[in-house]
Amino acid sequence: MRNNPVEKGNNLNLNCPKLKFGHAPVLSGMIGWTIMSPTASGYAIDLQNVTKIYRRRVHALQGVSMQVNRGEIFGLLGPNGAGKSTLVKIMVTVVRPTSAHGTILGHAIGHKAILSRVGYLPENHRFPRYLSGRQVIEFFSALAKADRSMRKKRAAELLDLVGMTAWADIKISQYSKGMLQRVGLAQALGANPDLIILDEPTDGVDPGGRRDIREVLLRLRRQGATVFINSHLLSELENVCDRVAILVGGKVARQGSVHELTMPKQCYLFELESPAWPTVMAAFPQAFDLSAPPAPGRPARGSLDDKSWCEFDGLALRVGRTDPESVQEIVDALRRNNLVIRRMQLIRPSLEDLFFEAMADPTAQPAALSGATPPPLPGAS
Repeated sequence: MRNNPVEKGNNLNLNCPKLKFGHAPVLSGMIGWTIMSPTASGYAIDLQNVTKIYRRRVHALQGVSMQVNRGEIFGLLGPNGAGKSTLVKIMVTVVRPTSAHGTILGHAIGHKAILSRVGYLPENHRFPRYLSGRQVIEFFSALAKADRSMRKKRAAELLDLVGMTAWADIKISQYSKGMLQRVGLAQALGANPDLIILDEPTDGVDPGGRRDIREVLLRLRRQGATVFINSHLLSELENVCDRVAILVGGKVARQGSVHELTMPKQCYLFELESPAWPTVMAAFPQAFDLSAPPAPGRPARGSLDDKSWCEFDGLALRVGRTDPESVQEIVDALRRNNLVIRRMQLIRPSLEDLFFEAMADPTAQPAALSGATPPPLPGAS
């Protein structure tokens, strides 16, 4: 089998003619790297049908489409092997896609000149250990062609921002992992980029450090920057992200704001004191099927007069309504039938709930639930 020209480490040899907007070149040895002409899109990131097939036909990305608005914090989450880091590396041209349409900051994917406006913190980064924190920031700012006088001033400001001023002139070989992450975030901001892409930015950072990084990200959003975060810490993403995408098996399983994604699952929960199934049936005679009582792991499901869903698991009643006024009739019906309400609460699924729901979605490929789709077995047709 002929070797595909995939990346070796972080080094690339494109070995192809200069890319031009409006053209669709095919890279040597690759399958149709199609470049979309830049548009006047309001998106900071606009990806369409991004695919990546590694050797042995491992489908890391399978038609990923994703849009990130300018000036928002966007979170990408998924299980190990879902293709998150591969997607991030395609956006910053470290990994070549098999095919990709779309734009980054209004320019076609693969346009190298635009990278000076992109700040990037890779996962498991390795800075030269003989440099100090200040030198790391100045060095990477220089690579982004930032002005020399601005680099020095900016480095001092960023070291203060991430709480590393006291360690600014100490070699990073003496830094802890959390300190390296702080300096890594600072170097991603060194050239004052319009788009900041962070791959696991809080990995190895203590709770206080995570809070500090969260405040930095919120400040960046207020200043109009776009932040794209790839992280496993779902609670952190939920706290800062305007919108998220869940990647499962190389495909986007969910995409939208946390509110939009959780709204269909929001409900009022009524925890009842020793409820009997016939009594609950009497309270809502048209809602449930008497022949389908609740069983362990299988609640009784039905719908109310307004078509809102309801379910009873033997201890608690859940109703698919979110307006407090609309659930007063539910309270009245329970009380009329002498059912004691121990607790009443509006339930909103967390980002973690959405994540595991996407993982368990029966429409997902079974092999994709634990990561990328594996190659077929030898001899399989």
